Amino acid sequence: MKYAFALLCYRLLLLLLTPLLVVALVIRSINHKAYRNRLLERLGIVPKGFLKGGLIIHASSVGEVLALKPLVTELLITHPTVPITFTTFTPTGSEQVIKHFGDRVQHCYLPIDNPISSLLFLKALSPKSFIVMETELWPNIIAQAHSRGTQLQLINARLSNKSMKSYRKLTWLITPCLNRFDDILCQSHDNKENFVSLGSPSSKTSVSGNLKYDIKLTSEIIDKQKELASYIESSRPIWLVASTHPGDEDIVLSAFEQVLQSTPECLLILVPRHPERFNDIAKRCESRFNTVRRSTKNPVSQTHQIWLMDSLGELMAAFSLADVVTMGGSFSQIGGHNPLEPAFYCKPIIVGPNMSNFKEVTETMRRGEGIVQLSNDSDAYTDELAQRVMTILTVPQKQKELGENARKVVDQNQGALAVTTKKISQYLV
Repeated sequence: MKYAFALLCYRLLLLLLTPLLVVALVIRSINHKAYRNRLLERLGIVPKGFLKGGLIIHASSVGEVLALKPLVTELLITHPTVPITFTTFTPTGSEQVIKHFGDRVQHCYLPIDNPISSLLFLKALSPKSFIVMETELWPNIIAQAHSRGTQLQLINARLSNKSMKSYRKLTWLITPCLNRFDDILCQSHDNKENFVSLGSPSSKTSVSGNLKYDIKLTSEIIDKQKELASYIESSRPIWLVASTHPGDEDIVLSAFEQVLQSTPECLLILVPRHPERFNDIAKRCESRFNTVRRSTKNPVSQTHQIWLMDSLGELMAAFSLADVVTMGGSFSQIGGHNPLEPAFYCKPIIVGPNMSNFKEVTETMRRGEGIVQLSNDSDAYTDELAQRVMTILTVPQKQKELGENARKVVDQNQGALAVTTKKISQYLV
């Protein structure tokens, strides 16, 4: 009874907040105009012509879309007659779905989680199966899909110890949500334990592995690698810093000043996480270094010190250019970003002390001596980062060993794609 009352309160709250959420999207569109487009989809109005009775698969943003790309590609091959609706929340995620799949999938935004929008969305699509990624737990739409008899699966499920603290305060809402899933496929045993302790039925909760280990190079990525490489006019040491957040750039740029003292020909490829920060970061780079922006499509000459990747969807290909990679978001409470893609390319990887979003991956890579993690002394980040980068750039054997060890970790942990595809397929026959 208390769970039903909790869900009712949640639904009423989301109904009341919906106008404010729409206004928030419009406000955000001031810096990122794509947020004001397709607002009807946010309210559950599905584009005309969408086929019913298929599969909905949801990924919040770019990283999740890219992780799901091999899975969706496999499902398109194995179930060619099943309509697949691939939903996202962010415009950047939407761009990646359109770019990689075009009209091979139906694509729209997942609506705001209020009962009216979700009802319109589910009624328009009448899905046989609804799949969500990692920790995308939306109590209302999951409850409504369950009541319609839709099969529900949470794949690549991830629940860190940090997130557990927040979710424990919401067990009255989250526990019944978890109980509605037919399958919860977890990235690791730690994640499984966290889901079960939160109320997920152990009989429905299993370890499938992490889809992000199942990396494959497509012809599209290979072509992009060649394109990016053609912009760099001469061979030189390259340090790539990926998916930076506020605060990361200050550390990196100061460390780069030290790196240039020992390796003056070094090129820094800087890849910010969020497009709305591109212009601000460009100004800060240009005030200290000779910088060229990717968006200008100008070549990177020997005199350029920074190549700012103010673009989307090119990071995977850009990793191939680097001699050493640093993952952003690991110097603050963000919790880091996926180190497996540079590992796939045999690149030595340096991360900050906070990799809580990829705790098990980082620990596995550390055990395999395939990653370098900085100490937890925030006052020493700049000096330690610079020293680590300089060591890797100037000691080829160290660079080679770290890269090869990183790739071994990837190779030894693949297999989640096959397990997940088999689980999903059982509901699509």
